[in-house]
Amino acid sequence: MNQGNFNRVDWALLLTISLIWGSSFLWIAIGLDSFHPAVIALFRMVFGAGLLAFVPSARQSMPRSTWPAMMVVAVAGNTAPALFFPLAQQRVESSVAGMLNSVGPILVLFLSVAMLRRAPERNQIIGLIIGLCGAITIAGANLAGTDAEPLGVFFVFCAVAGYSISNNFLPPLAQAYGGAAVMGRAMVISSVLLAPWGLWGLSQSRFEWKPALAIVILGVFCTGIARSLFATLNGRVGAPRSSLVGYLVPVTAIVLGVIVRNESVGAIELVGTALILCGAALISRGSR
Repeated sequence: MNQGNFNRVDWALLLTISLIWGSSFLWIAIGLDSFHPAVIALFRMVFGAGLLAFVPSARQSMPRSTWPAMMVVAVAGNTAPALFFPLAQQRVESSVAGMLNSVGPILVLFLSVAMLRRAPERNQIIGLIIGLCGAITIAGANLAGTDAEPLGVFFVFCAVAGYSISNNFLPPLAQAYGGAAVMGRAMVISSVLLAPWGLWGLSQSRFEWKPALAIVILGVFCTGIARSLFATLNGRVGAPRSSLVGYLVPVTAIVLGVIVRNESVGAIELVGTALILCGAALISRGSR
């Protein structure tokens, strides 16, 4: 594991993942125009696993001793978020769902401390606090006046909690076998688990090309590619530092909104973004 400062590869992975995941809530929202949440959950895993089946490194063998941790990654890190995010976005806006992701790094840090029984570095704690303040600043400015149902917010937190649990089981697996191998198997497991509800959901859906294409993009890019890249980053820098992706997702959502949708950004969002970037810089620093 890289305990030093983030190098160029680490930053490239972090920014690429943040960019892809920042758009995932938009694709889910488009998919919900025609498809049941169970269909979105199932097929994002199917398309993700299908993509990784063509990656040679994803076919590396893994011993049976890894399967308990693999099941945690598959259930908590793949199946639960795949289910809960579409359910949540039936009740909250996609931008709100993205911003609520910022609670993830805090959960990851708490779980990491509890599991490893080792106190985090001071710069990690300071960076997480600053980043959380920035995330709250952005979320507060955007949540004010929105019609976010409490159940939808709860579903988002369930999804983020699943990611947080999974992220603390990923480092040793990714270091030993590579992100593609771990995620390829985890997505196959998730596809099997989601199949009954997902196939039933087809009867509650109607086919339209635009939502169908959104699910393909969600599966190939936001699931297959992004999850594999995140597992690789997680193995390189550890769970607490890789989790700052959760802080950069809202920033990505804002940037995409300005560039793609011509949305306006206020001073509060800019202040929150600056705080998040400061927190990310501190978290990215290694041990002395």
